[in-house]
Amino acid sequence: MTIYKKYKELSLGVKILIWMFLGIVAGIVFGEEATIVKPIGDIFIRLLLMSAIPLVFFNLIAGITSISDIGVLGRLGVRTLLYYLTTTAMALTVGLFIASQTRPGDGMELSEPVDETFGEVPNLLGVILNLFPDNVFEAFSSGNIAQVVVFAIFLGITTLLLPAEQKEKLQDFFALVAHLLRKLVTLVLYFGPIGVGALAAATVGEHGSAIFGPLTKFIFSVWFAQLLMVFFYMFLLVVLSRRNPWNWLKTTAPLYATTAATTSSLASLVVAMDVAQNRLRLPQNVYSFTLPLGAQLNKDGTAIMLAGVLLFTAQAAGVEFSLQAQISIVFVGLVLSEGSGGIPGGGLVIAFIFVQAFNLPLEIAAIVAGIYRLIDMGGTTINVMGDLVWSTIISDLEAKQTEQAAE
Repeated sequence: MTIYKKYKELSLGVKILIWMFLGIVAGIVFGEEATIVKPIGDIFIRLLLMSAIPLVFFNLIAGITSISDIGVLGRLGVRTLLYYLTTTAMALTVGLFIASQTRPGDGMELSEPVDETFGEVPNLLGVILNLFPDNVFEAFSSGNIAQVVVFAIFLGITTLLLPAEQKEKLQDFFALVAHLLRKLVTLVLYFGPIGVGALAAATVGEHGSAIFGPLTKFIFSVWFAQLLMVFFYMFLLVVLSRRNPWNWLKTTAPLYATTAATTSSLASLVVAMDVAQNRLRLPQNVYSFTLPLGAQLNKDGTAIMLAGVLLFTAQAAGVEFSLQAQISIVFVGLVLSEGSGGIPGGGLVIAFIFVQAFNLPLEIAAIVAGIYRLIDMGGTTINVMGDLVWSTIISDLEAKQTEQAAE
């Protein structure tokens, strides 16, 4: 059997990992010259984003309308929101603790003095109001995933309240379009290995030397905090779902090459749905609800990054946060992490706002921007992994509850 035939028989996940490895090697060998292939990776990201908004919309409606009992939908929603809020608060706390222990900002010098007063907490009411679209067409055209999700939830619930005959017609329509869009994603993922390889080559070629520069301590502090969150997720899988963490990680492995390469929770969402359906075999009415919602609301990796950037900047400025201030940091981080948008670099914009909210200089945060992609690779992976972990847990809990009710 030829090498090409053997390659064709490999799974998509293995192909993606192979091309990612080749991309990393190319980035190391050719350095900045490897960035010439970046447009190939950018096209792959655009194709994923092209599929993401309609996929999220119709998958979410199809999932909601397939639930016959509105009470089940309510229970699923409450449990999901509680999980996302809890894990994001946990991620912020872990990020603050690790950065306070490693103190990556010590020794950094600022060119300007710092005002040690703290900024006002962002307006929570404004953040909540922005979740609800006043123009659904604008929400679709601008790619505002939060507003698209809210509209889909309301439309799905309304469909459930229609007479049986009308409801069945719409259920069939939504399910058919959702199936069509999943086929579109399968087609897009056919180009995944080359796209991921190109992104890996460009990233390593552009930022490879930064790993050994003055930001090493900061990078590894954030990576260590992210690793702790992975252990926390695996603990939850064992306790709540009785699953083998190692087997679960092997099953979902193809997703993480995509998250690291695209650094986009939204672009990775389509791959997460494919993994949930075809590899984990989770019920569609669960993952089509939890994954899109998580892509907007559950940003544990972003939360770790926010905490790290804030303390990195504060330490460089010689500012020490009191316990009360750190509680405010967790609260503000919970609010701001929801608005990072799930796009490449979205978290960096929120990090600047986060630093400004506490009246700290943007100088250090701007330095972090140079190596942000290295941070965001792990951050996006944690974001999406957290969503998939919960989708697995809630699927198992719902299945167990159904079995008990049937007995």
